[in-house]
Amino acid sequence: MKLRLAAIGIGLAVIVALGIWAGSAPSGEHEIACYVTGLQGRTPSQVHNLTLAARRINGTVLQPGQVFSFVKRVGPWTADMGYVKAPVSYDGELIRSWGGGVCQASTTLYNAALLAGLQIIERHHHHWPARYAPLGRDAAVAYSDIDLKFKNTLSAPVRIVGQVKGDKLAFKMLSRCKPTSTVEIESEVRTVTRPGQIVLASAGTAGGRWKLVNRGHPGFCVATYRRFVTAKGSRRELVSEDSYPVMNRVVRMAVR
Repeated sequence: MKLRLAAIGIGLAVIVALGIWAGSAPSGEHEIACYVTGLQGRTPSQVHNLTLAARRINGTVLQPGQVFSFVKRVGPWTADMGYVKAPVSYDGELIRSWGGGVCQASTTLYNAALLAGLQIIERHHHHWPARYAPLGRDAAVAYSDIDLKFKNTLSAPVRIVGQVKGDKLAFKMLSRCKPTSTVEIESEVRTVTRPGQIVLASAGTAGGRWKLVNRGHPGFCVATYRRFVTAKGSRRELVSEDSYPVMNRVVRMAVR
C-alpha cells in the first residue's frame, strides 16, 4: 500500500496567509523557507518549554559550511535553564520530564531546514508518530546524545528566526543567497499495519463490563523525499526511511 503526500516549500506564501510575521527582512536578505506547526492541544508547560527553545535559536547565524546542532544551541533543558516538567515521549511511553515539548521546536526547525535545501547531518524520528507533523517529518531530540544537525550549504550566511505567536510556532530561514530552485517535500507511506486487540481479563470477571485502556494506532513505514525543482527540470533525493510500530488496542474486563 502506497500513499503519496507532498508539501511545497514556498514558505513566504504560508507565512503571509497565517499572518505571523510583521515587517520585512533586513535589506538584502530573502526568506528562503518557513515552516509552521500548531500549538492546539499542547499543555501550557509544553508551550513554555518550546518557547524557551525557540528563543535560544532565534537570531542564530550559520556561516557557509557551518553545522547547526540543536543540542548545543538549546540544551540542556533543565530547571536551572528555566525549563519545567511536561509530557514527553520516552521509549514509547508518555511521561512527565524536564523540557517536554522541546521536540516540537526541533521538528519545526527541521522542516524549515528541509525546505531551505540545507544538508541534513543528523535527525531521528520519534518512537510513535508526532501529532504536530506529517509522518516521516518529525525530529526527536534528547539531551545530550539525540540531536538535530544540519549544514549551511549555501554560499552566504543563513539567519534563523524562531517565534511563538498565538497558537503557532514558526521558524524561517533568511539569507542573501536567493534559491535557484523550489523545494518540495514528498512523503510515501509504503505500508500500514492495522492494530490488533489485546484483552486483559482475570478470574472472576466473567460477565463484567469492558473498559477501553488504549485505543491503539496503526504502524507505518514511510519514505520522505526532497525534490529540487528548476525551470530546466527537477532532482529528487531520499531524505529518510522511517518505521513507526503498531500500537494494539487494549481493553480490560472490569469487575462487576
